[in-house]
Amino acid sequence: MALDLSSLKKAIASLKNALNVAIPASLEAMPEDQQEVIKAGVIQNFEFTYELCWKFMKRWLKVNIGTAYVEGVTRRELFRLSVENKLIKDVDQWMEYHDARNETSHTYDQDTADDIFQVAQTFFSDALELLQILEEKND
Repeated sequence: MALDLSSLKKAIASLKNALNVAIPASLEAMPEDQQEVIKAGVIQNFEFTYELCWKFMKRWLKVNIGTAYVEGVTRRELFRLSVENKLIKDVDQWMEYHDARNETSHTYDQDTADDIFQVAQTFFSDALELLQILEEKND
């Protein structure tokens, strides 16, 4: 059963657009309040793209290795299964994304926002790689 990846594609494209707007050279030239709005947009795109990424990992694993292996597992275990099935490369990196996503839910100060903004930039390439792998395995 092929997964409909259109929502993940749209989310990654939206994150890419947000990151392109936030290119450091142009971001630094903006007034501080505009910088904060741009960073908030990147962070919001990171949040929903991250959520879709792990949910698509889980969907793919359910379809391809079985629901019994996936239901009720921790996020770390989900990422470990994803590494075993060559969907992602690094459990610890994806746990960092998970932790950053959790930070956006519990704390929102400027230092946290700056940290998550940096994480979002790294995350983009891993999310894109996940999408490409899912597309290849979806055929």
